[in-house]
Amino acid sequence: MRPVEEGPLIGVGASPGIAIGKAYLVDRKKVEIPRFSLLEDHRIPEEIERFREAVRRSQEELREIRERVRASLLEEHLHILDAHIRMLQDRSLHHETVRAIEQERINAEWALSKVLEKFRKILLGAEDDYLRSRVADLDFVGQRLLRNLKGEVQESISTIRKQVIVVAHDLSPADTAQMDKSVIQAFVTDMGGRTSHTAIVARSLEIPAVVGLERITERVRTGDTLIVDGVRGVVWVNPSSSVLEEYLRRQTQYRVVREELLTYARLMAETRDGYRVVVRANIEIPDEVESVKRHGGEGIGLYRTEFLYLNRTDFPSEEEHYLTYRRVVEEMAPRSVTIRTLDIGGDKLPQAAQAPEESNPALGLRAIRYSLKELDVFKDQLRGILRASAHGKVRIILPMISGVAEIKQVKEVLGEVQEELRQRRVAFDPEIPLGVMIEVPSAASIADLLAKEVDFFSIGTNDLIQYTLAIDRVNEHVVYLYEPLHPAVIRMLRAVVEAGHQAGISVGMCGEMAGEPLYIPILLGMGFDELSMNTLAIPVVKKLVRSVTLRDSFELTQRLFTFRTAEEIRDEVVRTLRGWFPEEWDDLAAQEEILRTLRA
Repeated sequence: MRPVEEGPLIGVGASPGIAIGKAYLVDRKKVEIPRFSLLEDHRIPEEIERFREAVRRSQEELREIRERVRASLLEEHLHILDAHIRMLQDRSLHHETVRAIEQERINAEWALSKVLEKFRKILLGAEDDYLRSRVADLDFVGQRLLRNLKGEVQESISTIRKQVIVVAHDLSPADTAQMDKSVIQAFVTDMGGRTSHTAIVARSLEIPAVVGLERITERVRTGDTLIVDGVRGVVWVNPSSSVLEEYLRRQTQYRVVREELLTYARLMAETRDGYRVVVRANIEIPDEVESVKRHGGEGIGLYRTEFLYLNRTDFPSEEEHYLTYRRVVEEMAPRSVTIRTLDIGGDKLPQAAQAPEESNPALGLRAIRYSLKELDVFKDQLRGILRASAHGKVRIILPMISGVAEIKQVKEVLGEVQEELRQRRVAFDPEIPLGVMIEVPSAASIADLLAKEVDFFSIGTNDLIQYTLAIDRVNEHVVYLYEPLHPAVIRMLRAVVEAGHQAGISVGMCGEMAGEPLYIPILLGMGFDELSMNTLAIPVVKKLVRSVTLRDSFELTQRLFTFRTAEEIRDEVVRTLRGWFPEEWDDLAAQEEILRTLRA
């Protein structure tokens, strides 16, 4: 037994849950690069062919993994594997490596490593978080290529046959796609954040995970006893008996809470005095649908479609859109699916987009602005959505709408696409509902005007709060200002709900506020019709809705408008909920803590 650690290692809680088990260290150390010059001319074509053979072998390996995953119905990350296959086909990667071999007369490993490092610096120097995150994809592809160049065997997680906690510097899509949930109890990594690929995988598989531990692979050996606390984001290595005993108790408590909450999944979200609110789920990938149904989601309130566009050199085709959306729509039937059109900027899109560099992408050519500029791209997506609407209930929602003119433009484009499909005699829902995201202050200010143009509203509080309070919610220096209970925010929410209802349309919320227990009575008191959230939050929200009355919630909400600061408002909410649930308050607080890692 190795020495007991003095304290826990602190990382990022990527997926909630508590796992206790033995470590399995995945060796992903960087390949050592041999470096030598090519003195004889005949060696140059030999090295080029060796490089090309390594590319072919790497592509074959990923395709084999892809087929293996498809056969076992674990398709949630096929698109990322496809992206890595396409990355191996990248012309610039090939051209630059071959040029280095020819002009610098160096071996293939050395040439490739120089090219990879050049690309790596470009990505790391980007201002945009997404572009910087692509370094991980480049590293995964590069290391696979280098191992094949050297003839080294690729270690596979698929060979694990006993229950373990996986410890790795990072996990590639090829690794995570092959994970067997029956043997992988949890995983911890040096790299990653809440929105990293590994974090998304953990949540979709409902496996506890802590990422961003920086040096966990240096502190752990295979066989060490680990405690992984995905709720608090901590990992204990060879814990003391007292810590182990405490976590065994917490693990049991967590499971009991989860099981108890799941009993609410089958129930309606209806207050004690009969007010019904629809509770839906936010998803990013098709394979989250099973979890949505298991946790009681009454449909998809926000289907983020961006994954179809990322990590590729071209745009998704109409057929790709259609097949992907159709799968979700059919699996969710008869429940509805709200599909959001593209909500990222040109800086994050395929190389084919060739978008100009922007000094502030968050306020630039993104979301609906990009779609209306690149009509061919937009029309392919709309055609895919419309075709999918023939297979179930579908709604379209538009992101980052700032004025009526944008809605009118979209309606014109949508009309053109519908006419094209009629000419092709392709079935679709001619009455498909059209809604908008209220996530910029201008939209909130003219909600009464927008409401006359659409069938429903959904408030995206993540961006609305950020833009309203002029803060970057991922900037550590100002994140403390990100406050959902700021008087300006709650007044804006109330105004949007009132504008929507006066126009006779439903108003929902799909931002993270919708899934946090503390805010549920406030949202009920404002009269929200729908709430859409992370899947795991659904049973918690249903339980809370069923525990309160609309009357009490309305009275609480009205009192909040008499306070001048967010701190005063929060104190009043906490005081009131403690009064409503004196015996259950600690459980409610614990449930909110469990959900805290899901706020992304």
